Amino acid sequence: MKNFSKLIYPYLVWMVIMIVLPMLMIVLYAITKQGNSVLTLQFTLQNFARFFSDDIFPSVLWRSLKMAFLTTIICILVGYPCAYFMAKLKPNSAAVMVLLITLPMWINMLVRTYAWRGILSSELISAELRVYIGMVYNFLPFMILQIYTALSKIDKNLLIAANDLGANDRETFMKVTLPLSLSGVVSGITLVFLPAVSSFFIPKLLGGGQYVLIGNLIEDYFISTGDWNFGSAISLIMAIIILISMYITKKLDRETKEVTD
Repeated sequence: MKNFSKLIYPYLVWMVIMIVLPMLMIVLYAITKQGNSVLTLQFTLQNFARFFSDDIFPSVLWRSLKMAFLTTIICILVGYPCAYFMAKLKPNSAAVMVLLITLPMWINMLVRTYAWRGILSSELISAELRVYIGMVYNFLPFMILQIYTALSKIDKNLLIAANDLGANDRETFMKVTLPLSLSGVVSGITLVFLPAVSSFFIPKLLGGGQYVLIGNLIEDYFISTGDWNFGSAISLIMAIIILISMYITKKLDRETKEVTD
């Protein structure tokens, strides 16, 4: 076992270089002033104060959270019936449906978003609606697959037992199927909400610059404006929000497992 334990060292080095160091750099930029040299760092919280003192930045953050929340709700409302229908199919038919859902995901998300940009370019719809379409299209498969996995693992004997005890189809669904599939819903929420709240190229391509989210702000301050300190502060605020969201979803997942067990 000691010999095998050494195999983890390359992964630890990779994590430090690719994850830990960039995060430390973001934290360092966020709490220092712009234009500092390495030897004369001046620490400050002005970047965070600037974010919350201006009405524009919190409004963009709220818009991003609202966009991600509504995208997640739409994905649940559309994804659950689709996953439920797939779980009712025979194994071969269900496998074909899974293939059809995952097939578009073989193409890069950026390319698919560009395709939707061409499809929606001639339509007289608002920039916000175009962004919602792009968001739901790109993240819906994650929701469907997570819920389908949870539904397919439900023991069919439980459904038969519920019917034998006098429960109709609606009661069986509400008291057996739905509670047992909530773990898949929670996993789907994690896979949809977290990337949706920080997405930047979908609103950029489909919104045409008219619908700015927090991810677009971060990109602009890093690339266009060159204000890495303020961009890092926004990134750190988003990282904290994402960590809180992950904690909430993990707690919900734990609670649903305790209820079903």
